[in-house]
Amino acid sequence: MPSPVPTPGAPCWIDLMTTDVAAARRFYGELFGWDYGTDDEEKYGGYVTARKNGKQVAGLLQKDDTQVGVPDAWSTYLRVDDASATLKAVETHGGQVHMPPTDVPEQGHMAIFGDATGAVVGVWQPREMLGYELVGEPGTAAWHELHAKDYAAAVKFYQDVFGWETEVMSNAPDFRYTTMGSGMTAQAGIMDASGYLPAGIPSHWQVYFAVEDTDATVERATALGATLQDGPSDSDFGKVAQLADPTGAVFRVIAGPAAEQTT
Repeated sequence: MPSPVPTPGAPCWIDLMTTDVAAARRFYGELFGWDYGTDDEEKYGGYVTARKNGKQVAGLLQKDDTQVGVPDAWSTYLRVDDASATLKAVETHGGQVHMPPTDVPEQGHMAIFGDATGAVVGVWQPREMLGYELVGEPGTAAWHELHAKDYAAAVKFYQDVFGWETEVMSNAPDFRYTTMGSGMTAQAGIMDASGYLPAGIPSHWQVYFAVEDTDATVERATALGATLQDGPSDSDFGKVAQLADPTGAVFRVIAGPAAEQTT
């Protein structure tokens, strides 16, 4: 399997901002086989690191009083060499700063931005913590996808700010899609969402988790309190379903060739 260590500009970490960390731990632990240590939680203000087969794969964080009304959501983080320089580039190219670069002792620097289409994206400048240690295996991140209401602006933003080398996978009127990288080496995608996202839903990133069996995962997830929002449906890249966890955070699961394509 390819190394999970990403190139600059590529996805390197995911975390969940949730109204109920305890419920999230139970749900994803039972769904994906995650377990959780306590050292990081005590050291980093309640931040919970999820592990699969002893490897770190995701983070969970309780929302605070300033985030009342903000939907629970998964976030994608892109690896950068210099978070402060990225901040300047984000501002220059039409993005917004939601959280400026912040030092995480010993681990690295993180920041949260809005891209030129309004989608929230994190960045991570690593020191000791390089990012997730396992990808593309069942219960871990398999793909990251931006659903953009302004497709052209999104592609240009990630090219200009993060240095993405992109390839147009499809330019059909009903399906426009660009990837970072090409073919089986692609590391993320941007989809034209202007034709299907409702007015009240902004551009946003979505995380896909690899699973062995999409139908069985959907059955298990709904039994644990999740809501099926779309699918399961077959695609050229595998069988996909979209779910919302018990507190409303949306994620996708996929079984098939795309689940083997790691970042």
